[in-house]
Amino acid sequence: MTTTAIPNQTSLAFDSVAEQYDDHFTRSVVGRAQRDAVWQKAITAFSAGQHILELNCGTGEDALFFARHEISVTALDASKQMVLQARRRRELEAPRSPIRFELLPTENLPELNDAPLFDGVFSNFSGLNCVPDLAAVVEELSARVKPGAPLLLCLSTRICLWEIFWYSLHGNFRKAFRRCGGHATARFNDYTIHVQYPTLRSLRVLFGPFALRSCTGIGIMVPPSYLEPWARKHPKFIGLLSRIDRALCNLPIFRVIGDHMLLHFEKMGS
Repeated sequence: MTTTAIPNQTSLAFDSVAEQYDDHFTRSVVGRAQRDAVWQKAITAFSAGQHILELNCGTGEDALFFARHEISVTALDASKQMVLQARRRRELEAPRSPIRFELLPTENLPELNDAPLFDGVFSNFSGLNCVPDLAAVVEELSARVKPGAPLLLCLSTRICLWEIFWYSLHGNFRKAFRRCGGHATARFNDYTIHVQYPTLRSLRVLFGPFALRSCTGIGIMVPPSYLEPWARKHPKFIGLLSRIDRALCNLPIFRVIGDHMLLHFEKMGS
């Protein structure tokens, strides 16, 4: 499947960084620490033999992880260059893996033809924060998953203590509190991305057809990815921060003040 929609600013922004994305984030100290925390939850949410839908798959790192655990993945992304990178990685790393990478923005889910009812849905690292009409996506997902199916969704939080601390320390108060209003624009190379920062309470209401089973903080003490140069100099300290995160991540206040929150929803009905 290839969507014919004209790429928007967000798609073009990620096109522009696709070739360097794995070096700058996937294999980074911060990226690895935060992704490992997500994977610890993902491997308990999904099981071998299942077929799941991944939204905003990027270069395929998560889909390849699921394939190694014998989970089939239909993986979608709005960025043509990200999808091309993901397909190259599949050919090199796991040519026989049960993964299908497709160019399709999350907003265009109705165009996903001939797809079965999925056993679950996964979305990592803020892709859903860039969707302008999340309510329409929730409605579409409700029609595409089996009763009892888990949705594991990692979104940026509205309040990130690391971000507030770091940018306040450097006198950039606009960036320090940019998430707090619920939406912001970000410059990404030559492109502008519009980002939404919904609260946990609003997401619980928005995902009405799904029951919220858990919320886990990701990147509470582990810093955001823009602090990678600092993190590279202190890998052992990042390891310590990761262990602290594991102790704090399920506590009511801490789970919503990190860089991300990982929501585990479950489709209601029988």
